[in-house]
Amino acid sequence: MAELNINRARILVYGAGPLGSLFAARLLEAGHEVSLLSRGQRLADLREYGVVLVDTETGVETTAHPRIVDSLGAHDAYDLILVIMRKNQALQILPTLAANDASPVILFLMNNAAGPGELVHALGAERVLMGFPMAAGYRRGHIIHYLAGNAEDKSIVPIGEINGRITPRLEEVGQVLSSMAGFDVELRTDMDAWLKTHVALLMPSLAPALRAAGQDNVRLAHTRDAMLLALRAIREGFRVLKALGYPIVPTNIRIFDWVPEPVLVWLFGKRFTNPHVRVALVEHSEAAQDEIKHLADEFRRLCQQTSIPTPAMDRLYTYFDADTPPLPEGSRTLSMDWRFLWGIAGAAAGILVLGWAFSRLFCRKGKAPCQ
Repeated sequence: MAELNINRARILVYGAGPLGSLFAARLLEAGHEVSLLSRGQRLADLREYGVVLVDTETGVETTAHPRIVDSLGAHDAYDLILVIMRKNQALQILPTLAANDASPVILFLMNNAAGPGELVHALGAERVLMGFPMAAGYRRGHIIHYLAGNAEDKSIVPIGEINGRITPRLEEVGQVLSSMAGFDVELRTDMDAWLKTHVALLMPSLAPALRAAGQDNVRLAHTRDAMLLALRAIREGFRVLKALGYPIVPTNIRIFDWVPEPVLVWLFGKRFTNPHVRVALVEHSEAAQDEIKHLADEFRRLCQQTSIPTPAMDRLYTYFDADTPPLPEGSRTLSMDWRFLWGIAGAAAGILVLGWAFSRLFCRKGKAPCQ
């Protein structure tokens, strides 16, 4: 690969949804030559209005005007192509990407449980990088409403080579993405495992639990059965990944392995009433049911490669059927697992009793003052 001009790279953003539009605008602001590919009504809106963004935290509206294109030709040359779209849609454009022989690096910023196999088969291992955009957003008409980092608290975008190596081209792409305001980059050696963990955390678990709660995050927070099923499905998914030899990453996600159910339910109940959840999860869930079902199916195929039982995941999967009625709000028919907490309480009581017994023993022998 020729060395990237990290200060002014020629970039095609393939996909003009909320995050593709956001990345195109940020990269243009950073001084890069940016083209944004779209079709249909979105193409017409972009040509008329440009990329109109509203920060959901501050309400500030901005407009950017990258070059708008409606196709990728076989000889169109870009230093970097960013594919930022739903996984099922990205698979459909692989023939177009494969036909292009002038763009050496294609970074897929998207959910992916199946791994890089389909991408590599279509494009060759030498062209493919994987990552995740670490932002959220939704579109209303021609306006994108987004939730992302800022100068004080940046969104950290993970990217990696499919072979896990930290290569010069990965470092160069990382520098290009780090030039975006509000973003930084983490170069990872375990990108496939990261993406699989992220899917396990959401698609066969929290996303269908949200459907079980009528696509309402506050109702989900108040419906203990839906929360329990989601948490148990996450744990099942993590056990599947471990059985297949994948680490659970990033490491802070491992709290699901050891924090007791009652504590997790309480924490999630607090978290899911936060208005940011509406932007980060609910809006995407409502707009991208096709992708969520696709990713849940990808993960279920991983489950089938193991003997790990997945009863919570299987029950939640039924909520992808539009005919399955949601759980009653506030449903509490499932029993929580208190064993770990009872164990902690028992250990604490045992320590207190032992302390009292030793103090009495020492007192009788004159080795400690009697109270």
